[in-house]
Order: sequence, then structure tokens, then C-alpha cells
Amino acid sequence: MKRLRLVPDNTNIAFISKRYIALALSACLLLGSFGLLGGKGLNLGIDFLGGILMEVKTKGPADVGALRSKIGSLGLGEVSIQEFGAPDDVLIRVQRQEGGDKQQQKAVKIISDAIVDDVIEFRRTETVGPTVGSELKQSAILAILMSIGAILLYVWFRFEWQFGLGAIIALTHDVITTLGLFALLNLEFNLASVAALLTIAGYSINDTVVIYDRVRENMRKYKKMPLTELFNKSVNETLARTVMTSVTTLLALTALLVFGGEVIRGFSIALIWGVLIGTYSSVALAVPMLLYLKVQRADDTENSAQAAS
Repeated sequence: MKRLRLVPDNTNIAFISKRYIALALSACLLLGSFGLLGGKGLNLGIDFLGGILMEVKTKGPADVGALRSKIGSLGLGEVSIQEFGAPDDVLIRVQRQEGGDKQQQKAVKIISDAIVDDVIEFRRTETVGPTVGSELKQSAILAILMSIGAILLYVWFRFEWQFGLGAIIALTHDVITTLGLFALLNLEFNLASVAALLTIAGYSINDTVVIYDRVRENMRKYKKMPLTELFNKSVNETLARTVMTSVTTLLALTALLVFGGEVIRGFSIALIWGVLIGTYSSVALAVPMLLYLKVQRADDTENSAQAAS
């Protein structure tokens, strides 16, 4: 039986010679993302803006669509409803209302009256204030920055500093363009979205490290080969693994998008984009960056040191 090959043997695509096209495309994506983030901005969810949270037990399996329709028609703003645990356990989130605690309690009563016929028990009711939302926002930013910093240190110590910087440039590119996608599609940005960004960062750096490993191996093996040719050879040698990993991951994420429901729609879209842009940046951005960062073989470094002395 023949094995499935998404990439033929002896593939030799001139990725490095097309680096200017990739850099121009990445520049356009980044400029577009910055424009959307600076203008339209992110559609922040209840986690960051504050709001009302209610946990209820419904009469039989919850009809999430009907509940969302009822609460959505009340004119209270953004509504998020999801099942958790048992089929009759539902978590309802509604954006924070204008005004103080009295307005929040009034909104809680309006929601309760609207769904009382569908619910047999109101288990928990909480209001998330703007202070908590602000703290969550700061924690989310800190988590993203710390993850990028930790990745930088890991790649720096595992390879040379040029590899670490190249990986962070590609990783930052992926995170910013994903934020731009959220702004473009007006997807809700909440704590699940932050988890998606961190997952994208992990996926992207994994792809990059695999290719960097092959680059370093080939730099030791082919001491006289020009770096442009060596980098291109390294990318092509790992291309089959890169494509296979991306395709299988996308199949799972597509199923998640189709069957996962409205609650995780933004999360699924972000991850699908993250796989695509992470694969692209690992191949077309992270490796060509090594040319501009002037990475050198160990022999070249020693020769330069001897010439200087």
C-alpha cells in the first residue's frame, strides 16, 4: 500500500528567492491589522467589559437557541449563552448595563422574568464590575507578553540569538494578524480568545523550531553551501512534515467550527487562521529573517575572530 504524500519527494520550491514577496505580504497584513485595531478596535467581551453572569438549571435539555433569542430581544446588549456540565446546566452572560448596581439588579430581574418558564432553578447570579474586567485585561496582556518572552529565551538558549529574534518576529506577526482578524470579522474577544492566541503561539513556535533544527543541522553538514541555498534546502526537507501537521490540525479545527456551536465560533476561527498564518510565517518569514540577521556558521565565526586578532 502506498503512503499518502501531500508533498512529493525531492520537492524544491524556491522559498527564499521569493522572500521579498512574502515580506511585502506580511507588511500589508501587519499594516492592515494595525489600522483595524487602531480604528475599529476589538469587540471586547463580557470578560473584559464587565457584565452579568447567571447559572441556571433548565426544564430538561436546554434549548440554547430559544434562550438566546428571548434574552437577546430584551435590548440588554451582548448576550452569551453556553451549556456546561449536564445538558440542562446553562451559563448566561449579559454585558454590563449603564449605571450602578441598581441597574445591574434591574437587568437581572428582567432576564429572570423572561426565562422563568424555562428554568427550574437559578443557581448563581453574579455581576462582573469594570474593575474586575480591567484586571482580567491586564492579566491577558501580561500572559501574552510573558509567553512571547519565555519563547524568546528558550529559542535563544537552544540556538543562537539570531534564531531567537527571528522566531519572535514571526510569532509577533502571527499574534498581531490574528488580533487584526478579530477586529475585521468583529468576533468577540474574551478569555477564550486569549487562550487561542497562546495556542497559536505554541503551534507557530513548534513549526519554527522544527525548521530551525534542520537549518542548524545543515549548517554543520554543508559547510561550503551558500546560506540562501542551505535555507531553501532546509525548508523543503521539512515541508512534508509541516504540511501534514497543518492539514491534520485543520481537519480537526474545521470539525470544531462546524459542530462546536456559536459559543466557540470565534475560538475556532482564530485557531484555523493561526494554523494557516503560523505555517506561512515559519516557512516564509522566520527562515528568511536569518539572512537579514546575518546568522553565521561556527566556522565563519571562528574565522572572523581570527581575522580580527
